[in-house]
Amino acid sequence: MIEELPPFIAFLFTLTTLYAVWLFKKAFRPNQSTWLALFAWLAIQASLAYSGFYQDTTTLPPKFALAILPPFLFVLYLVYIKKDGNHSLENLHWIHTVRIPVEIVLWLLASYETIPKLMTFEGRNFDIIAGFTAPLIILYGLRKTIIDSQRVLLWNFIGLFLLANIVITAILSAPSPFQKLAFETPNVAVLTFPFVWLTSFIVPLVLFSHLMSIKQLMKK
Repeated sequence: MIEELPPFIAFLFTLTTLYAVWLFKKAFRPNQSTWLALFAWLAIQASLAYSGFYQDTTTLPPKFALAILPPFLFVLYLVYIKKDGNHSLENLHWIHTVRIPVEIVLWLLASYETIPKLMTFEGRNFDIIAGFTAPLIILYGLRKTIIDSQRVLLWNFIGLFLLANIVITAILSAPSPFQKLAFETPNVAVLTFPFVWLTSFIVPLVLFSHLMSIKQLMKK
């Protein structure tokens, strides 16, 4: 944890992660083995971050790849290889509402200079737009079909672009041999507990929602 941060920020992000877990439950109806795997993964990431493992930023490849690559590859496996049937488009789209509290936490972290301001909605991060518009897509695109499926598909592509934008910004501003941005205020918060769950769980969950929604919408 970062000592200079007020405890309420870590508490708020922990609540955000629990909200993401609840959204995961609604969308996927996980069985017992899936729950065990999820909580084991969260516990491993928390332990590594709390121990300071990820704060060694001089290695190649960066140690933080252990928090990013496994869930990213697992998402690709679930979407394009496993093919475990369709998921509720409405529940998939509710997942994007987690982006609202995430952006609030990022803004708070930036105010304490533990991430660069460019990672917030005051900089180049417009991800919060997807969070606020997701309920509108659910209501008018999935329930009432006032918005046609092609526009819902377009919304998902835009949301995927917004997600990629902040992920790339976060990677390039993190202290590592690959850092290209924000040298004065590097992205150090995500290397610590509990904020490591952002890249190791919440971002992959949002990514899965977009990719699976796009896949199902394109079938239509």
